[in-house]
Amino acid sequence: MPLPRAILFDMDDTLIEFAGSAGPCWKAVCGRFAPECDGVTSERLLAALDAYRTWYWSDPERHRIGRLNMAAARREVIAGAFRDLGLDRPALIDPMADAFAEARAEALRLFPEAIDVLRDLRSLSLRLALITNGESGEQRAKIERFGLVPHFDCILVEGEFGVGKPDARVYRHVLDQLGIEPADAWMVGDNLEWDVWGAQQAGVRGIWRDVAGTGLPPTSPVQPDRIIRSLTELIPGKSARCTDPREEEVGPDDGHSI
Repeated sequence: MPLPRAILFDMDDTLIEFAGSAGPCWKAVCGRFAPECDGVTSERLLAALDAYRTWYWSDPERHRIGRLNMAAARREVIAGAFRDLGLDRPALIDPMADAFAEARAEALRLFPEAIDVLRDLRSLSLRLALITNGESGEQRAKIERFGLVPHFDCILVEGEFGVGKPDARVYRHVLDQLGIEPADAWMVGDNLEWDVWGAQQAGVRGIWRDVAGTGLPPTSPVQPDRIIRSLTELIPGKSARCTDPREEEVGPDDGHSI
């Protein structure tokens, strides 16, 4: 597949390791706060949090509301787990939520190849854009922390623009900013609905980053134009693997945000 004139990138779990840090961070928070939870063990507390956050993030509208106010979402997840446990300790909700946020921020890392790939693509005269769902404060903090601004011609954050992926207005706006036609662009991301299907609906090729290496789910209605494991596969001559979606092994697609 020849390189396009522009590549649009998702941020979380595409450039930045994100989803995988949630579980260990919640586990650490439970170990710290369980002694104050009236006999509830850290294991029971973690199981209740996992169950509630799975339920919370499973609904698209709750997901949209939650990702635009992550502080409130964390508190709702903890409060919901407490209710399910019959635990009446409201004074613990804020410190637990804050401890998780601090641990999560500390755990974030750029994928090792991310910056080199962005530099290589810019050296090939490609136009680059960053499109990320979520609230402005948290997403901009990551963008600044990891020095991403200089690598992109356009950055769109859902909380600033007013709508997020997979809304076609997001893709149209970014392409207009870049001066690029949809057929001349790729979108690279880990979310099959937001980054692949949404892009394809706008006429952009959707490249799915299979971060977990589990392959395309067998019941997926979304068929990526290409599947990659590493961002280096985007660079001509450096591709370790160019995969047809039908050749992938199957597995689950985890989309938890916290």
